[in-house]
Amino acid sequence: MKAKVQSFGRFLSGMVMPNIGAFIAWGLITALFIPSGWLPNEQLAKMVGPFLTYVLPLLIAFQGGKIVGGLRGAIMGAIATVGVICGTTYTMFMGAMVMGPMAGLVIKKFDAAVDGHIKPGFEMLINNFSVGILGMIMAVLGFYLIGPVMGIILSFLTAGVQILLQAGIFPLIGVFVEPAKVLFLNNAINHGIFTPLGAEQVAETGKSIFYMIETNPGPGTGVLLAYWLFSKDTMTRQSAPGALIIHLLGGIHEISFPYILMNPALLLATISGSVAALFYNMIFDLGLSGPPAPGSLISYLAMAPKGSTLSVILSIVIAAAVSFIIASPIIKMSAAKSSESLEEAQQKMQDMKAESKGTAPAAAAPAQADLKCITNVVFACDAGMGSSAMGAAVLQKKFKKAGLTDITVSHASVSEIPADAQLVVCHQDLAERAKASAPQARLITITNFMAAPEYAMLVDELVAARQSK
Repeated sequence: MKAKVQSFGRFLSGMVMPNIGAFIAWGLITALFIPSGWLPNEQLAKMVGPFLTYVLPLLIAFQGGKIVGGLRGAIMGAIATVGVICGTTYTMFMGAMVMGPMAGLVIKKFDAAVDGHIKPGFEMLINNFSVGILGMIMAVLGFYLIGPVMGIILSFLTAGVQILLQAGIFPLIGVFVEPAKVLFLNNAINHGIFTPLGAEQVAETGKSIFYMIETNPGPGTGVLLAYWLFSKDTMTRQSAPGALIIHLLGGIHEISFPYILMNPALLLATISGSVAALFYNMIFDLGLSGPPAPGSLISYLAMAPKGSTLSVILSIVIAAAVSFIIASPIIKMSAAKSSESLEEAQQKMQDMKAESKGTAPAAAAPAQADLKCITNVVFACDAGMGSSAMGAAVLQKKFKKAGLTDITVSHASVSEIPADAQLVVCHQDLAERAKASAPQARLITITNFMAAPEYAMLVDELVAARQSK
């Protein structure tokens, strides 16, 4: 079930994440040029509306159609979403996330149906007119059906958010978000749900609290700081500062997940930090002008509206402080009871998980590629942008130091691993998806992106294999 939820969430976030640069551009334009912005400019502020109404939804629809139906699906998705946009007064991010894949599926089914039945010389005619005619039909459907229906759904969601805010219980959403994050649903929650909802708020008020829920690096910062100061395990204490810097400044929250999973009671710390920060944000009506992607201190500074920079940063400080206060005694008590290192605890967790499924514990799948011939290694994560990019850089550096200069390490989404990948490295919770995406590759699973013992083991195996030639 977790794998299926992750897969669906990846599909949703996969329509938004490739377009995050466009969201950031829109957020910066909003923060700078609207009347209450840093550099008010009536002429340049005219870009805010078209970005929100047309550019961003069409980019989402284009990507959604491409995921399902390739380039023709992408074009179909964009055409059809124009009807959705014009069929309602709401900003149609969610409508684009529905119509884009739907239109891509329509053209994909049409192409499969006519494959082999088109007479030579008529291919271009059929291809162009099929997209044009079917795209027009989907646009009309979007105008009269999808757009109005999504408008009704968004009106209910907006009303629900207002009720939660007025009742003062909106911050309790952190109770669900923080546990979901460590199950690698962070990208799905943020980019699949909060980013579209946040855009609606920005259109009305110029800022959104939705951008400050999942992205706040404070809860994880508090946990890592507590490990750094109070862990009695040398390896854990030494790795925590590096993880803290990457988490807080780099915005790669996945690096804190193994530390939290090492002692699940620490979820109390991250949940409390998140809820405390959200109460603060709600009381002082704080929000960001665009999605802080990745969720780092630097991104928060860039997206803070004029006059609220210090208030926004204080949100991170509050989350980190509350998380640190609760995490510190938990880490102290757990350290007093056990002398297990981070690696030992992670391996024990992995073994117990494997035993619960009736399988033998293992850190790596059986090799499907000769270690002597491996030259293409892929580091995979959920989105293919954050932790995988960092892990690929770490692994490439270790290969270079060991003299394995002919091995190239790239990074990719766990669901889109290149077909020529010979060896795949990913977090153990993404193993099933990696196996399905790259069955031809040898699989290495890790639990710590920065200091995984599997890195050294892999390097030693590759060096030994090369020397035995």
